[in-house]
Amino acid sequence: MLGTGGHPQTGAVTGVVSGGGWQWDPSLFAGCASFYVRGRVAYPSALADLLVDELSLDGRGRLLDVGCGPGSLTLLLAPHFEQAVGVDADEQMLAEGERQAVRAGVTNVEWVLGKGEELSPDMGLFRVATIAQAFHWMDRERVAGLLRQLLIEGGVVACVQASTHRGVDGTAALSHPRPPGQQIDALVTEFLGERRRAGRGYRQWISEEDLRQNETTAFQVAGFSGPTRLEVPGWVVDRDVDDVVASVFSTSSAALHLFGDRIGQFEDKLRTLLKQASPTGQFSEEMGAIAVDLWRR
Repeated sequence: MLGTGGHPQTGAVTGVVSGGGWQWDPSLFAGCASFYVRGRVAYPSALADLLVDELSLDGRGRLLDVGCGPGSLTLLLAPHFEQAVGVDADEQMLAEGERQAVRAGVTNVEWVLGKGEELSPDMGLFRVATIAQAFHWMDRERVAGLLRQLLIEGGVVACVQASTHRGVDGTAALSHPRPPGQQIDALVTEFLGERRRAGRGYRQWISEEDLRQNETTAFQVAGFSGPTRLEVPGWVVDRDVDDVVASVFSTSSAALHLFGDRIGQFEDKLRTLLKQASPTGQFSEEMGAIAVDLWRR
């Protein structure tokens, strides 16, 4: 099951629903951008290598990353294209993406403020489009239809399904203790309640199976063929207390603003919990495998 921020154990968010149907909520990730960069584990270079080999990427053509956030995937793949365009509905995410691009010395990315439902032919044509940990926030059939119009003949959409804010449960011996995920969730519930927030609304849940079926339907209706499924094996990372704290605040259901004036109290309790779990302040996590579904135009 996919969960908040794509956690593979607890369910999947579909977006925020109001009386008038699905609507993007601009407060979903308010204040999360800087925490996202530190709290989300970077995609491994093996993901880029896999796509380079499978799609014969050779520095030509353009990349469109929809729901790009702070450019986690955009910046990893940009060197393999003439130009990359990152699109996101959150201004703070795009500003963080620009900062990260400067830091990494990546100069061929254009950052565009907008929703996936607002993609326009004026953006030109693309060789590859990517959507990573974001399709569940979108009107999937509409976005799939728009992507088909923006891809060159033979172009590909790569849907990346991953969890980068938290590792998976396991029994393998690691260098340091695992972060106490269940206790962290219980602490968030203590402060924000059983019904987990998402911006001004609440999380809407569907199963992993239904989520994948919705994706399949959207791309098939739009006229894509596929999918071809690729997989990057899981890997182990070491993290410190600040990394784990940032991972909590990188999620829509534990965004800073949701805690109001209790944010200081929550963070104090969170840091105390983490120190009890690992007196050295160091943690290790097994990251889950990354699945990539390729849809061809």
